Amino acid sequence: MIEDLLAGNPVIPVVVVDSAEDGRHVGEALLEGGISTAEVTFRTPAAEDAIRAMSRIPGLVVGAGTVINVRQVDNAVAAGARYVVSPGFSADIVRHCTTRGIPVLPACTDGSWIMAALDLGVRTVKFFPAEVLGGASALAALSAPFPGLGFVPTGGVGTANLADYLSLPCVPACGGSWMVPASAIRNGKWNEITRLSREALVIASSVCGNGAQKPAGLDAAGAVRRQSDLRHR
Repeated sequence: MIEDLLAGNPVIPVVVVDSAEDGRHVGEALLEGGISTAEVTFRTPAAEDAIRAMSRIPGLVVGAGTVINVRQVDNAVAAGARYVVSPGFSADIVRHCTTRGIPVLPACTDGSWIMAALDLGVRTVKFFPAEVLGGASALAALSAPFPGLGFVPTGGVGTANLADYLSLPCVPACGGSWMVPASAIRNGKWNEITRLSREALVIASSVCGNGAQKPAGLDAAGAVRRQSDLRHR
């Protein structure tokens, strides 16, 4: 389930790369910074190759993002993706992922889409684009009628507001590209990605009651151990 992944990963990098080689470098830099997962988006033709290359990195759990149809689900899983993230809600995608046993995180922006997701057994949804939709205060209000439902805000999330989102009881994790800026990838500044990853985990670990404090159900890359190390540095 996607909840198992999120329990050990309070921040999920949203990765956009133009080559498998860049993807490999990004994945290694994220792991060095203590982050053990990455959502590689289908925004470039290199997405499948990048997923394939990154999936070979020991300890890195790779997902596919910006998945908008069932064909992309199959292609992503064939390349090594272990979970799927969509920018909107598609019943076809959710059903297909469920049938294949692939964790899925669909985006839902209002009560109607949330209720449609609940009907299909979804327990956690993506909230995108979070800042455009009103930020943490809007998410707090939207979540009130749906106790027990988890939200993963993405879109406009960064170091300045990460703690605001993770402080919400309904938020197990946040996603965003601020840890993997395009300029760092373009210029090969992998150390910058590592630094931003460590910074994000420190912020997450400082928020009482957020996902960083919860037991990890999927700890394939030792995410919780790395977060503990950061707390004691």
